[in-house]
Amino acid sequence: MTEKTTAKKPLFEEDKLSALEALDRAQFIAFAPYVWEASKILRDKGILHLIEAARETGITIEEICNKVNISQYGVRILLEAGLGIQLLYRKEGKYFLAKTGHFLLNHEMTKVNFDFMRDVCVEGAPTMEQSIETGKPTGLKTLGNWNTLYEGLSSFPSPAKESWLSFDHFYSDKAFPEALEIVFTNPPKKMLDIGGNTGRWTLECLQFNPDIEMGIVDLKGQLEMAEENMIAAGFQDRVQYHEVNMLDNSKSLPAGYDAIWMSQFLDCFSDEEIVSILGKCYAVSDENTRIFINETFWDRQRFATSAFSLQMTSLYFTNIANGNSQMYDSKVFLALIEKAGFDVIQQHDMVGVSHTILELRKII
Repeated sequence: MTEKTTAKKPLFEEDKLSALEALDRAQFIAFAPYVWEASKILRDKGILHLIEAARETGITIEEICNKVNISQYGVRILLEAGLGIQLLYRKEGKYFLAKTGHFLLNHEMTKVNFDFMRDVCVEGAPTMEQSIETGKPTGLKTLGNWNTLYEGLSSFPSPAKESWLSFDHFYSDKAFPEALEIVFTNPPKKMLDIGGNTGRWTLECLQFNPDIEMGIVDLKGQLEMAEENMIAAGFQDRVQYHEVNMLDNSKSLPAGYDAIWMSQFLDCFSDEEIVSILGKCYAVSDENTRIFINETFWDRQRFATSAFSLQMTSLYFTNIANGNSQMYDSKVFLALIEKAGFDVIQQHDMVGVSHTILELRKII
């Protein structure tokens, strides 16, 4: 196997915190629900924006009260909470935006993650224990009456739908430029995009290579969204649509594609389901079929913050999406690939924000 990676020390192999730092972290966890709520109000009610706009001059509590529809008492307790959370700091009676507050307001990944948690995850979070016990996404009922999130995604309420798509696209889109170079090193003639969702990868391929023909596999609602996007872009003649529930053992994949692409797709399934889905790919592949998997593995991250984000996203899968999948440890995932009858012939780490692209070949 060829690896394109960056040498790094493995994460989470030692306890690095001092006793005082650990105690500080423990208190942060103890009060985490209020940390979240106060931060959300400070951001969404515009208080952090007012403090940011004051820059090095700073702003008083009275000046803030004059510009927001919150009582002085309410503003005061929020600002004091913001000090402890380290979103802001106070000097000579004026408030200033701290670095953490700056990132909460302006860092693209943080904004996407925050909106995703607010609009998709938070309301269902109290049922987490029930999800773990039953293997069911018990928090999903806060959004609609579906067995899995994917069944209802196309009809999600706002703003949950927009925040979910922004979350999904932020991570995948950042990987696409480098992914195109990897996939089209030896250009395929026909590529099957499994779990194509709204068709963003398919569009990227059609724009990148004028000769490629694409097929999209997904559920009906997602295919309808994808087809709208293909028609709008003028590519409808180069795309075929295949409605396949990948968990239905009676359904098979269409044959005749020399490349198969799955991006942020297999993490939506359990270990056993991943092996089954790869089995469907195996059935329509030969020794020359190139199979690409684009995934985010928490153990392949350069920074602990990236790994943490993925580990927390696993809880979304447990509680909201389907009840039985996660963002995988690569060692677990690679074992599933081998079990399904494939070799990994190339591995590209740190593609885009945090992705790994695996290229597989069928073991004959």
